[in-house]
Amino acid sequence: MSQAAAPQTSGIVPGEYLLTEEDFRRIASILHDHAGIQLSEAKAALVYARLAKRLRALGLESFRDYCTLVAGSSGLDERQRMVAALTTNVTKFFREAHHFEHLKQKVLPGLLDRARRGEEVRIWSAGCSNGQEPYTIALVLLSVMPDVARHDIRILATDIDPNMIAEGRAGEYPESALTDVPAEMRRRWLQRVSSTGETRFQVADEVQSLVAFRELNLFAKWPMKKRFDVIFCRNVVIYFDKTKQAELWTRFSAALKPGGHLYIGHSERVSGPSADHFVADGVTTWRQTRGGV
Repeated sequence: MSQAAAPQTSGIVPGEYLLTEEDFRRIASILHDHAGIQLSEAKAALVYARLAKRLRALGLESFRDYCTLVAGSSGLDERQRMVAALTTNVTKFFREAHHFEHLKQKVLPGLLDRARRGEEVRIWSAGCSNGQEPYTIALVLLSVMPDVARHDIRILATDIDPNMIAEGRAGEYPESALTDVPAEMRRRWLQRVSSTGETRFQVADEVQSLVAFRELNLFAKWPMKKRFDVIFCRNVVIYFDKTKQAELWTRFSAALKPGGHLYIGHSERVSGPSADHFVADGVTTWRQTRGGV
């Protein structure tokens, strides 16, 4: 568009582009089908604000045109951009610190004993955002086993947003993200890098080497063949409806080794058939009691 269009007044959100109730329903349906995310009509203003930028970038005239694009056979890339635009990536090193203390004190001693005997240990950060969660896990590992690289211990970090995966692989963060990182950890494994704005820090190579970042839709087919000892999936499931939540808990149950641990967000609860396969083992911490479903 060479000039901004006149503001629309007949849509559900006033603005440059027309967003009708039907457009919103189509966007919500596409988001649910593609990523399992539930979108209420109360989010219409947010949808408009975030996707209007995409319409401008694509040179489209209306949300109806945008819906046609993302719903089409050639719309996969834009569907992924739409999901990225409509999801909020809130994360921080050592967020919900009690989980990492539980991991350190109650879970890792047994897992690291197994690693010393030559067994593999696998941890999954599902919905890892820009990598601060899996890197926190790696820092905790290094703090209790400095020679962790000599053993078969790996962290898988996945997210649906390719932009977040790219940031995680880069491993560079503003100083404001590190406020809860213990001083000794920061000194040993986070290196100050030059910056024209806020001071930034680079995650050390020995930390990055423990984490593999992969793009993954949690409701698509999972390529992982082996089960995990620990899964972190925190403040992700709250975006899904109850049916999708139950489906995901079931899949996590099947992906955990017997006795494995699942860490979830403070406002989340394991529900559905798989609830019988977990027992509470701490604050929003669950232990697998069966061999999966």
